[in-house]
Amino acid sequence: MDAGAGAQWEKAGALALLRRDWNRPEVNALYGLPFADVMLEAQSVHRENFDPNHVETASLLSIKTGGCPEDCGYCSQSAHYDTGLKATPLMDRADVVATAQRAKDAGATRFCMAAAWRSPKDRDLDQVCDMVSAVKSLGMETCVTLGMLKPEQAARLADAGLDFYNHNVDTSPDFYGKIITTRILQDRINTLAHVRDAGIKVCCGGIIGMGEGVEDRLAMLVLLANLPSHPESVPINLWNEVKAVPVNDTADRPDPIALVRLVATARIMMPKSVVRLSAGRRHMSDELQALCFLAGANSIFIGDVLLTTANPGAERDANLLARLGMTSGFD
Repeated sequence: MDAGAGAQWEKAGALALLRRDWNRPEVNALYGLPFADVMLEAQSVHRENFDPNHVETASLLSIKTGGCPEDCGYCSQSAHYDTGLKATPLMDRADVVATAQRAKDAGATRFCMAAAWRSPKDRDLDQVCDMVSAVKSLGMETCVTLGMLKPEQAARLADAGLDFYNHNVDTSPDFYGKIITTRILQDRINTLAHVRDAGIKVCCGGIIGMGEGVEDRLAMLVLLANLPSHPESVPINLWNEVKAVPVNDTADRPDPIALVRLVATARIMMPKSVVRLSAGRRHMSDELQALCFLAGANSIFIGDVLLTTANPGAERDANLLARLGMTSGFD
């Protein structure tokens, strides 16, 4: 990092805890700080806003798998690619609730339901709203990801008691068109606005390791941090290998230190957001995950499967958190 960039970060540092618009030189300077310095800054911010020794535990279920008309180049559920995944109809409400209860018993405090749609049909939304109400009655936080929403659909989910809506921006504005062509980034931003207007909390992050550069990862954070309100949850996903999708040709798993730097940068830019280590943890060592927690990550998905890809087992996660002296839903 050059002296000019360092000076620019020092000038901005006093404002780091405020919700404000970030610019790229500031974020480049922050990301480029010596590792010990960016970690100290991130841990300081984290301690001012969260219990540094607590990790939120969530569970994710695919309630409608495959057959999605979108062409997201990373996704096993796109109908555009022969990934070997069989499309299934929307799950029965009773099965979803039973799965949620098992997740709660296993230590999850939030239950997330995902359906592979471009956007939900009203008749399907009726069933999802019933699922949301039923899961909420178990005493769990609820989250769904159903694709793009209209304002009236967001309002119906709010009436059902939905706590969070997940709708990731995926990547930077410049890289977006290289992985998705069936919708534009503004479609995603519009759905986030509808969710906010309905009074639902936002879960929004992205995926790294799809062939994008560091500049794209930082541009994604700028996009998220410069939203009118920071997402309450910011999932950071490592792309998982999927058969027969275009991203296979460009995928490049990030350097572990680069991942920790990204988590630390996200923590500083969005100080009150929960930063979740999401997909791809099966590729992370215990030591890497520990560094990410130190950098400000404070949520994980538990369970053997995330939608269609593998996830570390609950026993491994519980063992890691116990060794770190961290509390969670396992306690």
